[in-house]
Amino acid sequence: MRLPISPQVRRALVALTATAVTAGTAVGPAVASGHPAKPPKSATPGAPGGEAKKEPPAGMSQAGGAQLGKPGDQLGAGAPALPPGLSALSWVVADADTGQVLAARNAHWPLPPASTLKMLFADTVLPGVPHDASRKVSDEDLKGMGDGSSAVGIVPGQTYKVPDLWRGVFLRSGNDAVHVLAAMNGGIDKTVADMQKKAESLGAKDTHVLSPDGYDAPGQVSSAYDLALFLRSGLKNKDFKEYCGTASADFPGGPNTKGKPFGISNTNRLLSGIEGVSKYPGLIGGKNGYTTNAGNTLAEAAQRDGHTLVVTVMNPRENKRDEVYTEMRQLLDWGFTAVGKATPVGTLDPAAPPASGDGKAGAATGAAAGSSDSGLGTLGWTGIGAAVVVAGGAGVLALTRRKKAKPRTDAVS
Repeated sequence: MRLPISPQVRRALVALTATAVTAGTAVGPAVASGHPAKPPKSATPGAPGGEAKKEPPAGMSQAGGAQLGKPGDQLGAGAPALPPGLSALSWVVADADTGQVLAARNAHWPLPPASTLKMLFADTVLPGVPHDASRKVSDEDLKGMGDGSSAVGIVPGQTYKVPDLWRGVFLRSGNDAVHVLAAMNGGIDKTVADMQKKAESLGAKDTHVLSPDGYDAPGQVSSAYDLALFLRSGLKNKDFKEYCGTASADFPGGPNTKGKPFGISNTNRLLSGIEGVSKYPGLIGGKNGYTTNAGNTLAEAAQRDGHTLVVTVMNPRENKRDEVYTEMRQLLDWGFTAVGKATPVGTLDPAAPPASGDGKAGAATGAAAGSSDSGLGTLGWTGIGAAVVVAGGAGVLALTRRKKAKPRTDAVS
């Protein structure tokens, strides 16, 4: 059961727990000028040193099939061996066309989603904001952005077209662009409520929305299963698919560029190939995110030999640079090997019956398993004393954990 949180209480909690951090995209003077700073080249974070081992809750949702509610790795008959060394707390590999989940680890573990929650924002707001609209941005539009928010560099007083705002959301994980689009959707509170309603309509029972941009807030969670639902839903919208698959673009400039556009690259490195990460062949696109609280999160869709896969990865624990992209690449490769051979362990269509155990993918019989919401008490990471950090695939962020004196500042995802 989720406890109701009023907008006033939510804002007060975020204000009390937020800690100032430095973002890897445009902040401070760079944001004011509309010309974003270049993210630093430093190691992608993994498991914070000395942190206790995290365990999935005992009673996870069974939406999409009873097997998806079980802890640990879930494989069906005929599945090839998983790649060795996968360290993510949770992940899902699914066929986007059939909805079959080919394999999963702790699929319904509610965890902080970071900026991958922007996929749900886009699912919710894209259909309602006219594509040909524009907005002159006011200070009020950007009011309430979390300290250190990742940003594309929107300047108050300047007019932006909706497609530019969406490129700011998907390419630079711009919380400033999210806030402007939320204002066009009727405001932050309405947008958060709309997102929660959209999540529930998609069968995303693990998701609890408190911010439209993924900025950390105590109790805001999603799951690898739900992120797969959000991306799969988004791929049905041609604009979503275009924006999430755009590797680079020009963005309207500010005073420091004398109004001239400046180039932005997608912080999703498997798509853009920046910072030494090779592009993944056949990648359609997706969304990445990072906060110290959430770790690295990533959702991707790719196509090969007539099959489209959706893969989600949450919080790899191996402390190596670009580990989230390494594990995503391994799971995509595994998925294309397994599709058509492995018996599904569940489905992305929560109301549909689970797959049979006949050893052949595609046969779906039996009764659908019910879903249940996981209590916030199972999360083990929240607390009023925890400092809040900004979501963003390119942000340099910090979190002061409970009973720790110093914040831990980490690098871009």
